[in-house]
Amino acid sequence: MATHDDGDVNSGQTPETGITPGGTTGAFRDMLAKGHARRGKPPVHLVDMSPEERVAAAKAIGMPKFRVKQLANHYFAHFDTDVESFTDFPSKLSATAQEAFFPELIHEVTHQSADEGTTIKTLWRLFDGAMIESVLMRYPSRTTLCISSQVGCGMGCPFCATGQLGLTRNMSTGEILEQVRIAAKTARDGGITGGPCRLSNVVFMGMGEPMGNYRSVISAVRQISAMPPEGFGISARNITVSTVGVVPGIRKLAQEGLPVRLAVSLHAPSDELRDELVPMNRRFNTTQVLDAAHDYYLATKRRVSIEYALMRGINDQAEHARLLAKRLNHYGDDWAHVNPIPLNPIEGSKWTASKPEDERQFLDILHRAGITATLRDTRGQDIDGACGQLSAKYRKTAGNEPNSDCAPTS
Repeated sequence: MATHDDGDVNSGQTPETGITPGGTTGAFRDMLAKGHARRGKPPVHLVDMSPEERVAAAKAIGMPKFRVKQLANHYFAHFDTDVESFTDFPSKLSATAQEAFFPELIHEVTHQSADEGTTIKTLWRLFDGAMIESVLMRYPSRTTLCISSQVGCGMGCPFCATGQLGLTRNMSTGEILEQVRIAAKTARDGGITGGPCRLSNVVFMGMGEPMGNYRSVISAVRQISAMPPEGFGISARNITVSTVGVVPGIRKLAQEGLPVRLAVSLHAPSDELRDELVPMNRRFNTTQVLDAAHDYYLATKRRVSIEYALMRGINDQAEHARLLAKRLNHYGDDWAHVNPIPLNPIEGSKWTASKPEDERQFLDILHRAGITATLRDTRGQDIDGACGQLSAKYRKTAGNEPNSDCAPTS
């Protein structure tokens, strides 16, 4: 998973990294971070293995196969990986089992707290020094975790902090799920303001394009939603997978039989504007993206979220709202829910948040056109809230720490 693959998401072989042909040809080219291909593979974790591979790994260390289920139950039901502390596990096997099944995949570098302690943003260091972020958010009726699926992102959207990092590599299923396990444990143990609670929702809206790491993301989704000891038992209906509009990935997801919510980062109602804001639009245009998203709704009966970051004077005017409503109403059914998002601007960027009056007008136009729309509740505005901001800030202050080769090049 550490080297760039020339495969495409709609070819016979699911690519290990990236979604374009080698990132060098075609209508869109990945924005690749310097040194993106010089990475080894992450250590193999219990959740990276098939049931057969788990049994084989157990046999290799002289461990009876029934112990595998014990380890999985500790991981998924109790969020625990400290084998030495397992009272139902033989101490003579604990060290070898720890190494074989629970290698450390992510390590906290720093975290920031916001919204009176109900939002916790964490910066993680991976085995190769790469940095990723996750955000745990407590609301009155749910607790949501926003997770990363790639180190950086190759989509190159100019208003996005992560997009400016470029793509370093895909994350393994284990690296993805460790974000979930630790957050679930934090919530259960009262590590977020408000006392103990249960992690109820997971959104793949952190760093990276989930469709660019399809295989690992789907494996993670299945294990998040399965019941212990096969998974964390979080309903698939409470999992959201986002995409900038990778059409083959959307169509493939529709065939998985998973009732997850699809979120499409549209950000513009026309091809002319979206070509500037979302470079992937040059490969899959707005018509192709909306057609695929509507087909996803028809296949799953799950309303699609249309994510729309409002940017002052760029995509937030009445004409944009009217065209967006027209494009969505073209399909003739109540299939989409629009989430206009006040932009969390990157420091020094020309892209900035809309005026409050323009936000209200945008919503009003959508509502009058019969479009369900809710202004996104922005969290973490008093910290480095946008994905990639905390990582970029840490690299800037740390100087030549191991992940500095992810910095964008001009």
